[in-house]
Amino acid sequence: MTNILAFSETRLGELRRAGLETVTAARQVADATGGQVHAVLAGAPGVAQHAARLAAHGADVVLVLEHEAFANYNPEALAATLAARLGSGYRAAFFAASALGHDLVARVAAKMRLAYASDVTEFVFQGDTVAVAHPGYTNKIVQRFTLKATPALLSLRAGAVLPMESPKAGAVEAIASAIDPTAVRVKVTLTEKAAGGKIDLGEAPVIIAGGRGLKEAANFKLVEDLAAAFGNAAVGATRAVTDDGWRPHSDQIGQTGRLVSPDLYVACGISGAIQHLAGMRTSKTIVAINKDKEAPIFKAADYGIVGDVLDVLPVLTEAVKQAKAGA
Repeated sequence: MTNILAFSETRLGELRRAGLETVTAARQVADATGGQVHAVLAGAPGVAQHAARLAAHGADVVLVLEHEAFANYNPEALAATLAARLGSGYRAAFFAASALGHDLVARVAAKMRLAYASDVTEFVFQGDTVAVAHPGYTNKIVQRFTLKATPALLSLRAGAVLPMESPKAGAVEAIASAIDPTAVRVKVTLTEKAAGGKIDLGEAPVIIAGGRGLKEAANFKLVEDLAAAFGNAAVGATRAVTDDGWRPHSDQIGQTGRLVSPDLYVACGISGAIQHLAGMRTSKTIVAINKDKEAPIFKAADYGIVGDVLDVLPVLTEAVKQAKAGA
């Protein structure tokens, strides 16, 4: 019986959806192997308040690392602490394939002199090995390979595992940093939240994304109206749109932007270039709106609407409002 560690990512003191995904993944493995799930929470004093949610999603033990020096991401202290912890006999560790997660798992792997699997969409533990799948070449192929070292270090693509409740004890254990977290070379001094209280693209269950088919920046109001009608939606954009200054680059989805896997992705006036598909192809349901019936986006879509996006969006927005009013 070996234990599985899950790093539960937080931001500005709030537990991220990715933090629940890693715990859920660890629970799946622990149930199959007979081990326990140990979830790591790091942050400023008070971060332990999230332990109950981690327990609800399958954490047998929640390891809480509280210190003012962890109010923002502290890469050196976190990596040292996790590497030291993993050296005590864990079978595997799950991280999120987020900007923070990519940086952290690489640092931990370097300290432990291990290979790691990044952006994983599938994983199967088979005895002493772990078989994983990883999208390659802008999602045109799926690469499969095997990790033989212990512990196996994996970062999960957003949405690869859906958060699932599996209540466990969630015993809270305070742990200390392996090094002085105030005496590090790299210090993150500020973490800023997106203006206007927008839902983060990586957290949103629904994403309404716009492309050049909207014709001008002012028409993104139609995309925003549809997102507002859903109430739980974020607004995204293609690289062409952000390069033209219609939307901030933080809204960009694609190979050089954000990788997202929402429950519903609505592509508005997006042709479907491979670079954009690389960022959203793993969405659970894709709806495409484009007046060109030959647009590549329709090959990736579950549902397609052939029509002028400027005409379709107001009708769709009204339909969503009516549906929610009748719910």
